[in-house]
Amino acid sequence: MNQYIGQDIEIIDVGMHYEGSPKAALNNINVHIKAGEFFSFLGPSGCGKTTLLRLIAGFLDPTEGQIRIGEKDMCRIGPNKRPTAMIFQNLALFTLMTVSENIAFGLEMRGVSLDKRRKKAEELLELVNLPGVGNKKVSDLSGGQMQRVAIARGLAVEPSVLLLDEPLSALDLKLRQHMRTELRQIQKRTGVTFIYITHDQGEALTMSDRIGVMSADGRIEQIATADNLYNKPNTAFVADFVGANNSFMATVKTANNGHAVVETSFGFLTGINPQQLSSGQQAIAFVRPEVISVLEESKSEENTIKCRVKNISFEGAFVTIFLDVDGKEAFIMRRHNDGTSLFPEIDSEIDVCFGTHNTRLLADGACFHA
Repeated sequence: MNQYIGQDIEIIDVGMHYEGSPKAALNNINVHIKAGEFFSFLGPSGCGKTTLLRLIAGFLDPTEGQIRIGEKDMCRIGPNKRPTAMIFQNLALFTLMTVSENIAFGLEMRGVSLDKRRKKAEELLELVNLPGVGNKKVSDLSGGQMQRVAIARGLAVEPSVLLLDEPLSALDLKLRQHMRTELRQIQKRTGVTFIYITHDQGEALTMSDRIGVMSADGRIEQIATADNLYNKPNTAFVADFVGANNSFMATVKTANNGHAVVETSFGFLTGINPQQLSSGQQAIAFVRPEVISVLEESKSEENTIKCRVKNISFEGAFVTIFLDVDGKEAFIMRRHNDGTSLFPEIDSEIDVCFGTHNTRLLADGACFHA
């Protein structure tokens, strides 16, 4: 598929204000997306993800800042003149057309001959693993097949950048998981730059080369690979939003050599101090539920908490254990279920522990609240 050439996208100091709105939809967005990259914008509803995608597509003009595709400023260049194609959340397929007619629609609008349109549709059906369905009506397809037809239609005009507006949101869980793999494979085969927006962390973490996490006020909180976002969040919002996390309000007592000791309502904890917080500062200690162990089963005694088992939730491969300290500071511990593991009983008292390297101390700030 060497007819596809992905291009860089530069979003420079972009802001967006809708007339009549008391706050900005986007604030000072700066992102450099590399050619051929699968880049996702991840954030809660209302954070400006769709607005940003529409700015890149050319359906909206930014209030301030600049968007460049390749080395070209996109100012005053309409959607039909940009090297982009967009897949909408509702897919917007034409139900009375055949699959091939849907795929070739953009080519027909550009005056491409019927033979070339048919040939292109056949090639793309092979690419998206739907050979032989070109003569079917779209209404005869399953949800997953419709997703792939929409992708094929977007690729038919040979864009440098494919924009995807939460296209998997209407699918059931297993089909979404399957389509994540399909999308990633298609992106790798074509080399087209994919820009994907979603509020689903699983989608972003499993598919993306890099992810930009957006907060509710339309700002980029952090841009990183999936593992760095999960293991090394830069802000309290990212730590709270990406994956399950326990958070404990704390005050820094001492700090040195990239670590700090903090005081919480149930005692002292030691953790990593990436922001170089100093004595007296308010902080939040974040601890992932999967790194917490029952003290007697662990060799680490760096951070320990005496707590009570409040509830247990069986989730198949995992068991989530809800804990509290003196009826407050509720937090969770997650254990793998191998079919033979024993779990503590409800209302029992246990000591749990977790390592300094698994305790991340970040400045007190805005967190995500569903």
